[in-house]
Amino acid sequence: MDTGDTAWVLAASALVLLMTPGLAFFYGGLVGRTNALATIMHSFVTIALISVVWVLWGYTLAFGPDKGHFIGGLEWFGLRDVGMEPGDYSATLPHNIFMAFQMMFAIITPALITGAMVGRIKFKTFLVFIVLWSTIVYAPLAHWVWGLGGWLGDLSSLGMSGLEGKALDFAGGTVVHISSGVSALAAATVLGRRKSIATEPEIPHNIPFVVLGAGLLWFGWFGFNAGSALGANGAAANAFVTTNTAAAMAALSWMTMSWWRGGAPSVVGAASGAVAGLVAITPAAGFVTPAAAIIIGFVAGVLCYFATQFRAKLKVDDALDVWAVHGVGGTWGALATGLFAVASIGGIDGLFAGNPGQVVNQLIAIGVTWIWAFGWTFVLLKVLDKVMGLRVAEGDEAVGLDASQHGEPAYTL
Repeated sequence: MDTGDTAWVLAASALVLLMTPGLAFFYGGLVGRTNALATIMHSFVTIALISVVWVLWGYTLAFGPDKGHFIGGLEWFGLRDVGMEPGDYSATLPHNIFMAFQMMFAIITPALITGAMVGRIKFKTFLVFIVLWSTIVYAPLAHWVWGLGGWLGDLSSLGMSGLEGKALDFAGGTVVHISSGVSALAAATVLGRRKSIATEPEIPHNIPFVVLGAGLLWFGWFGFNAGSALGANGAAANAFVTTNTAAAMAALSWMTMSWWRGGAPSVVGAASGAVAGLVAITPAAGFVTPAAAIIIGFVAGVLCYFATQFRAKLKVDDALDVWAVHGVGGTWGALATGLFAVASIGGIDGLFAGNPGQVVNQLIAIGVTWIWAFGWTFVLLKVLDKVMGLRVAEGDEAVGLDASQHGEPAYTL
């Protein structure tokens, strides 16, 4: 084991955990006052719930011994044989530290989906959905991309002529962002629109919370991306620089779009743009140059801005634009990885370095993730609606979920 690598991944794990409370502030500020506490609770309780699920069966399904290139086995159920010695995924880290680092990804991914559900989902149904989603959607995706033997990590395992290499995803463009963004779109479709949205469009009740949340996300994202190098090394340093660069460029490009089209440089737009840039660079951070990160961030800010406008025209009540930022931003980032990757940084060239086949691999991963996440989320929510009911009563929705679901106000005025 290497003490430097271990120290860095311990710190990175803590940084990634901080992202979920950061998300709670980001989302909590974007909603109305009567749903602020419930929205924050969705993120906070996800930390607790998925921490237990991951220890019991989530980790072994995602990273356990491969079963048919599709899922991990149950050999590590309850973290059996996952101890302080190096494991299969790193020769320099204790196995349980790698597990803990990956746990933080498993926590924030379903928490991202909650932005599409605000103001109308029953809390008890939400809890069941999160457990099922992390088991059925997240764990297989993580195994396909990152697990030893997963088929997206070795496309030749499919035995299909012309398929070789792997889909690149340094820190979760497909596994985290596309899966959560597309699942949010499915959730908004099944849940339907909030009753009040037609007559009283909800506006952010606390923009300082939004900026605070975005800042915490930006800070934690260094652990998310640079930590995915699994060591204190040059790959971590490159991921750190590309992460900051893309976030900065996307904040500027989204702010500029809001200024040009809306007449004012939106504070919420700048914060949202930074998050969009962080999303887009996530799969590419360990494979591209800082110059490429500028392009990736610029396009992410503009593209995700227009995606929010398009989503509004569809009249799909993805309340906090999870699909527009994470689904669209993650899709662009995964594709951009296939365009800008260079072997001198990540060991594999992309299209612009003479390897067009990598774009094909990225498109396969994007398409499969869209179908898997949307399909399963749609089915799970439909079943839960029949069994438990998804939406709170109309009167409960009118007074807000803070009071109706949790019996507590966010503010006493």
